[in-house]
Amino acid sequence: MPSKKALIRRPSPRLAEGLVTHIEREEIDADLAGRQWEAYAEALRTHGWETVEVDPADDCPDSVFVEDAVVVYRNVALIARPGAESRRAETAGVEEAVARLGCSVNWVWEPGTLDGGDVLKVGDTIYVGRGGRTNAAGVQQLKAVFEPLGARVVAVPVSSVLHLKSAVTALPDGTVIGYAPLVDTPSLFPRFLAVPEESGAHVVLLGGGKLLMAASAPKTAELLADLGHEPVVVDISEFEKLEGCVTCLSVRLRELYV
Repeated sequence: MPSKKALIRRPSPRLAEGLVTHIEREEIDADLAGRQWEAYAEALRTHGWETVEVDPADDCPDSVFVEDAVVVYRNVALIARPGAESRRAETAGVEEAVARLGCSVNWVWEPGTLDGGDVLKVGDTIYVGRGGRTNAAGVQQLKAVFEPLGARVVAVPVSSVLHLKSAVTALPDGTVIGYAPLVDTPSLFPRFLAVPEESGAHVVLLGGGKLLMAASAPKTAELLADLGHEPVVVDISEFEKLEGCVTCLSVRLRELYV
């Protein structure tokens, strides 16, 4: 039976100090960010997901972006080694959380670096963004952990955005969607659909044709609705100022043994 658990982590009081790589820094409204995070978590719960809070990491400004700390395939967790050294303290709490849920735990070791936001799973294919935060050694270590379980790992160049999933995610039928100017090699994906907004490239599959999406992509929401999907819209404007998106605010655990 599929599981529907989602790891989430409260924003740090130091959220405004979070890293910014490809965009200009903007002022963060911490109170609004907190309300937006609560609404995001409630949207998951409303659509059948059990949220599991990872212990806060108040000294880690980017820790709300919990997806970057771990990759889970089937019942196996690979604890990331973030490409930004300042983020490496984020992983300990996430490791504890996935271990409590019964995952088998593996780690990325030096010299490998890997951010979970660089990993897009489409069925048994795992696309890994090779670029700013994830290096070749990180990709090789991910392959060593997941290919014996039946995964096929495909490295994808990433140069224009922070993470692979800043550029592309996938619809329930496996079609990869992305904002074309930010996708280095759309031909790597068997089916690719260009969307009209950068933040429209980010969807979380909630189940039953429902797609969690950012309020900043109304044209894409309309396009996906026309294709038969049901957008579930949340405002995450404060996290978008830190290059965050709907995918990186949670880790969806769909294949735990339950």
